[in-house]
Amino acid sequence: MHTYKSEVVVIGAGLAGIATALELLDLNVPVVLLDGAPDGKPGGQANEAFGGMLLSNTAEQARNKIKDSPELLLADWHNAACFSDDDHWPKRWAELYAEQNRPMIYDWLKQRSIRFFPSVQWVERGLFGNGNSVPRYHIAWGCGRGVVQTLVRQLESHPNLKQLTFLSGHRVSTLSLSDGKITGCEGIITGNDSEPGSRVFSVSATHTVVCTGGINGNLEKVRQHWDPCYGSAPANLLSGSSPDADGAMHDEVARAGGRVVNLNQMWNYAAGVRHPEPAFPDHGLSLIPPRSALWLDQHGRRIGPMPLITGFDTHDLCKQIGNLPGQISWQVMNYRIAVRELAVSGTDTNPDFRDGKLLRVVWNSLRGGDPALMDWLIEQCPDVVSANTPEELVAKMNQAAGNHDVRAEDMIRDIRTYDNNIARGKKLQNDDQIRRLIQLRNWLPDRFRTCNLQPIIDPAAGPLIAIREQLISRKSMGGMQTDTQSRVLDQAGEAISGLYAAGEATGFGGGGISGIRSLEGTFLSNCILNGRRAAQGIAGKL
Repeated sequence: MHTYKSEVVVIGAGLAGIATALELLDLNVPVVLLDGAPDGKPGGQANEAFGGMLLSNTAEQARNKIKDSPELLLADWHNAACFSDDDHWPKRWAELYAEQNRPMIYDWLKQRSIRFFPSVQWVERGLFGNGNSVPRYHIAWGCGRGVVQTLVRQLESHPNLKQLTFLSGHRVSTLSLSDGKITGCEGIITGNDSEPGSRVFSVSATHTVVCTGGINGNLEKVRQHWDPCYGSAPANLLSGSSPDADGAMHDEVARAGGRVVNLNQMWNYAAGVRHPEPAFPDHGLSLIPPRSALWLDQHGRRIGPMPLITGFDTHDLCKQIGNLPGQISWQVMNYRIAVRELAVSGTDTNPDFRDGKLLRVVWNSLRGGDPALMDWLIEQCPDVVSANTPEELVAKMNQAAGNHDVRAEDMIRDIRTYDNNIARGKKLQNDDQIRRLIQLRNWLPDRFRTCNLQPIIDPAAGPLIAIREQLISRKSMGGMQTDTQSRVLDQAGEAISGLYAAGEATGFGGGGISGIRSLEGTFLSNCILNGRRAAQGIAGKL
């Protein structure tokens, strides 16, 4: 057995683990950082993330003349979260985030050479006053990979590097418990061809920090905890999270006496498609779907009476789709709409942001988008079809679905009804989707990304495109319950000696900092906040 000893062991080298380790090195505290991945490339799922962060009172907001405050952010947070009476610690974490996101996250990242796109996005506006009152969504240059790899380089060049032991390919299976105190962990070294006995390791530590992500890469566990507000647990659920996020450490923390709560609270998405180049079973892409597309049910009928449109309430979209027959939907648009408005969440599907190409981002916004992504989806994704006429499109939709569910007469009727409403002119338009599109275009960043009331059937904007979508599993918004020092709590609400947790493993704070509905952009940022709080608590520097 390989044995190690340190003041602190951090389990998991994703963003939360890296932030924890970096803060510990700043405080000159010895730390062993373990990563289960055998490739020696830390960063976890942050490497694939788009890189958006919910931040308030920033320089970018000031430049865009956005007036924000901790009080307004917290009010929006509570309206979105719908906390229960039992959510004491999630509420405390939400208060901490509202008060401290500027110094603990934004300023900290800026000091570490992370830059943000100068235009602030307005996401999760809410349908009934339950979203962001003002724009707060900041996109990091380099996306999630740029953030996490910048921090990794700072770990590797840290003045206190001698205090760090980084071990990749070390997957923890068990927490060590002695006299009611967590004293480290044990596990298996992966990718090692030596004798079985040499593949076992243990770490002895005064403090153990669990940063192993959520449960949403384990579709069996996701279905086990599926909230019935989203309908029945989908048989056709796609996975947008790595299979490494399997929830095994949630079970282990529970075995050690820790309280795990709110696993039914998840941040899934309604517009998932099958990945053209899957890396694991049921691998999906999470679309940021066009707002000017019509969202239809499996038969090609427009969903209503309130039309579905992204950017307002992701929680509600998942409820609507999850309660449809078959839990399948279609979005129908034309090529002009798709190129200008459609995006895919992730680092590699946003190469201009990933590579920090500001001029190219501006150029694509001015010219109505970049066709490369849409062309790739049309050519490679089995859930995307295109055609020159509505009748031909319906035939291809049914071929892609492997049935005859889409009815041409119903779909064409609903498309023409919508197009005719646009054609009446602003004095006579009477459609909730049109009203929301007009509202979106009042905010300049959205004006660049939203067509100006574009009809679906328009020969000058073709071809027609249809996208078959289903629910996709993404983030855990429940998990290990922690206090605001990131200490894991037991069933009586007392801190378990020696045990801490941070990031998605904790529902991003307290076992569910966002309640039932995220304001979006709270995931990467809370990994940093949770991890820094854990390190400061361990070092007595809160």
